Amino acid sequence: MNEKSFESKLARVNAPAPDPEARLRAKRAALEEFARVRAANQDAVPISEPAPKGLWNALRLFRDDSSHGSTSMAWFVRRNVFAGVAGACVVGLGIAMVWPIFSHHGDSRLFDDLEPPANVEPGSSTTDSVSPTPASPQAEPPLERKLANAAPRQATAPAQDAPEKFEAQPAIEADIVEERAAVAEVQPLNTESGPPETTESDQRRVAEAQALAKAQTQAQAQAQTARSDASEVMESVAVTGARAPLASRRTPHKGVAPPAGSPTVAGNLYSAPAPPPGIVGNRELTAGVPDEGRDKFEEFDASPVKEVASDPVSTFSADVDTASYSFVRRQLSAGRLPQKDSVRVEEMINYFDYAWPAASSAKVPFKPTVVVSDSPWGKGRKLIHIGIKGYEIPRDNAPGANLVLLLDVSGSMDSPDKLPLAVQSMELLLSSLKPTDTVGIVVYAGAAGTVLEPTPVKDKQKILSALRDLRPGGSTAGAQGIERAYQLAEANFRKGGVNRILLATDGDFNVGIASTNELKGFVERKREKGIFLSVLGFGQGNYRDELAQALAQNGNGVAVYIDTLGEAQKVLVQEAGASLFTIAKDVKLQVEFNPATVAEYRLVGYETRALKREDFNNDAVDAGDVGSGHTVTAIYEITPVSSATRMVDKSRYAKEPAAPATTASTSEYGFLKIRYKLPDSSESQLLEQPILIASRDIPQIVLRDVQFSTAVAGFGQLLRGGSYTGSLSYENIISQAQAAKGEDAFGYRTEFVQLVRKAKVAREM
Repeated sequence: MNEKSFESKLARVNAPAPDPEARLRAKRAALEEFARVRAANQDAVPISEPAPKGLWNALRLFRDDSSHGSTSMAWFVRRNVFAGVAGACVVGLGIAMVWPIFSHHGDSRLFDDLEPPANVEPGSSTTDSVSPTPASPQAEPPLERKLANAAPRQATAPAQDAPEKFEAQPAIEADIVEERAAVAEVQPLNTESGPPETTESDQRRVAEAQALAKAQTQAQAQAQTARSDASEVMESVAVTGARAPLASRRTPHKGVAPPAGSPTVAGNLYSAPAPPPGIVGNRELTAGVPDEGRDKFEEFDASPVKEVASDPVSTFSADVDTASYSFVRRQLSAGRLPQKDSVRVEEMINYFDYAWPAASSAKVPFKPTVVVSDSPWGKGRKLIHIGIKGYEIPRDNAPGANLVLLLDVSGSMDSPDKLPLAVQSMELLLSSLKPTDTVGIVVYAGAAGTVLEPTPVKDKQKILSALRDLRPGGSTAGAQGIERAYQLAEANFRKGGVNRILLATDGDFNVGIASTNELKGFVERKREKGIFLSVLGFGQGNYRDELAQALAQNGNGVAVYIDTLGEAQKVLVQEAGASLFTIAKDVKLQVEFNPATVAEYRLVGYETRALKREDFNNDAVDAGDVGSGHTVTAIYEITPVSSATRMVDKSRYAKEPAAPATTASTSEYGFLKIRYKLPDSSESQLLEQPILIASRDIPQIVLRDVQFSTAVAGFGQLLRGGSYTGSLSYENIISQAQAAKGEDAFGYRTEFVQLVRKAKVAREM
């Protein structure tokens, strides 16, 4: 007999002598207990449900055989069952203690990247945090602890990781429920009180497991949707290379007005709200649309060819602006051709200084120079150069200046070529002013504010400190800034001196008065009080050239574009007198062509400065202003009557008027008139001069500048499409400009030749 068998164990029990009646009673009690338990099990487990497995199945076999045992046998079975359960608990606790090591070093895919429990401090060991303390009867089962640790991971894991984790979690729940059920089913064998009862704690945990399973199913569906949405977004996004600033970023800057009701204090530092995500400065990023090409220019067509017989008079306003040349230079230096409407030929011509004879008195601020030459792009045609050079005021005799620097510090100015360059440019300007001149600073972003009250230039460090403290941020309340600047200029008006506002901006005004006509009207009213406005443009991508031109023209100022510190040196130092001190205002030019000698003509450039014939004698009509030492050059292309290369055919039916038989009809191409007003006058004065066919003795230096200005005019026309330049090429322009460079002390003409070469390369790309 096996020593481990049931009989051997029973034989070693020191039991009393068998009693037949006692045995019968025990047997009857055992049968009744068996019947009761069997009936309870049949009620609890449906017939269709599979038979219990594992430990419970073995216990049933023991129970079924109990009819052959006795009371001692039942007690023995219960003792062994308790021992088995206790052993299982000990094994479970051991597994729980070594599980973290297994999960870190084994081949477990379920928990290898779970978040540590919430009570783990940064820097503490994960193994230590999950290892349980010595077991207690109330300790949670290991699987429940792992599931609780896994729950935070489900909420924070990336969408692409979610499916793998969620697929594994139902298996964990099944293990927990099965383990709980097994323990619950074993419970009747540990008591003598009848069928098992589910505790409130068990019910709560089962309910939590069911709720978690439902949440996992929903999360898995959401993760799948998120992956689908992310895929669609990735397919629709175009990379532009632009970077949007963070919405949480706050950049402090000076001069922005505090909230309503707060006093405005000069020099106060406020923090402007940064634009929302996707916004650069004050404009929205558009996917696939680069900054280049988004600048705004006034659209216009090249001046047409006109017949002298039907339209003999040409009238236009003087233009001393140079913004077009600087912008074109920036585009070509970046390896691309400029926008067609950004090219204004007269501004490219007037960018350079020419050796036109200057006036000797401020009472007659300039005298005209007229030169006739052959056209290099039109065989049989002539070019008429009309040049004027303004009287140059000696530095010692320059009037005192009351300047207000109006600086755009909006978010769009946050670029090295914008606000930082503007600040450096203003620092250069201080070097060209007298110690007694005053400088005030007004800035605008979402609102406008006074940063510095008018301060003498002798306190240079105070002015520099205010400039260097400026920081960009916010939207662009340009109109409000202009109003504040005029208020400051009026409050410190200098009678008999220069009262001027210098507006430095990158473009649009998107807060306050945004209509160009409203701004023009406001500036026009202020200029009547003797306060003028000039515009300095910076940057690109948001540059609104047509608004800058309109404000400068109506403010009796100039419009320039500063793309480099070298350009700032040219405009604000070398030509500071021309930019600040006006010697003549409302300058208009009019040419009447002689039908006896000229068949047709065309004005090169000045398309945006054209005036009506009657405007010439109307002093109420505004025109361009000329500063100290400024040069203005205009070029007409004419077709002499004797030429066989007319661009407009003769009329078959209309007869051309007969020219009067006078000396002028044979010796003149036309007649030039110039009207202007002195700075402190409201009545215009008139200059007149004939345009002779036979030119008088012309200095060689003037002829050289005629050739160079012709090369610049040809280049500007080619950039606009070359509608009237025939076979003119970039090589022709380079050769002509190289031959007429002259001394070129500052290298501007050499730079022009390089720009022509760059345009040639860009055209061939």
